[in-house]
Amino acid sequence: MKLFDLTGRVALVTGGNGGLGLAMAQGMASCGADIVLSGRNADKAKAALDSLAALGAEHGRRAVFIAADLAKPDACRKLVAEAAAAFGRLDILVNNAGTSIRKMPETYTDDEWHHVLDTNLTSAFVCSQAAYAVMKAGGGGKMINTGSMMSLFGAPYATPYCASKGGLVQMTRALATAWAKDNIQVNAILPGWIDTDLTRNARRQVEGLHAKVEARTPAGRWGVPPDLSGIAVFLASPASDFVTGTAIPVDGGFSISM
Repeated sequence: MKLFDLTGRVALVTGGNGGLGLAMAQGMASCGADIVLSGRNADKAKAALDSLAALGAEHGRRAVFIAADLAKPDACRKLVAEAAAAFGRLDILVNNAGTSIRKMPETYTDDEWHHVLDTNLTSAFVCSQAAYAVMKAGGGGKMINTGSMMSLFGAPYATPYCASKGGLVQMTRALATAWAKDNIQVNAILPGWIDTDLTRNARRQVEGLHAKVEARTPAGRWGVPPDLSGIAVFLASPASDFVTGTAIPVDGGFSISM
């Protein structure tokens, strides 16, 4: 057995158009996986698919894009069904779709609260629920949930985001205990401060954030999306067959630093 070989596996990555999702998809594709990317922006998907096509030419794998608004549960179920149909199976689910609205907690509307929770947490649950039957029928699978440093810490400007990412870790643990008997491993990744569109917006909106992150991070830098590629491959591969229910920080030491 080759520990990190994903040849013949099919991975669905939500929020896979760019940033962390695309980096994780690229890592898995480089190890042999076929990739189904999902997102709301079909135009943005072209560049993502082109990057995967280059890897496919090298490794002989395939990639497709399926547009979906995962704030809607029916869209989550439809996406999983279409992803499984695309290549005839589904072995890996990466729940990476996410959003945030930065405001003080007393100013959120009900709709804003539900939009963040529905996109970040409910979509992950419904996609996992839909993927469970497919993976069980196939003899097992891997589910990877993208949490956050906000799964561990609070922030005054991100109450629904913090709630969704904290909930995602507890959901990961619950699903791991429920589905271990079916040879399905469920784990979470907790990215630190990674240079993405989402965090660039945060740096514009939160004064001094960039310097504070660099000062606290022992690695002395912000992360970049490819820093997530290796952990995604590990959690998607046979190397992690006895790893389930974990939440692994990928943060340059941010979460252990004072």
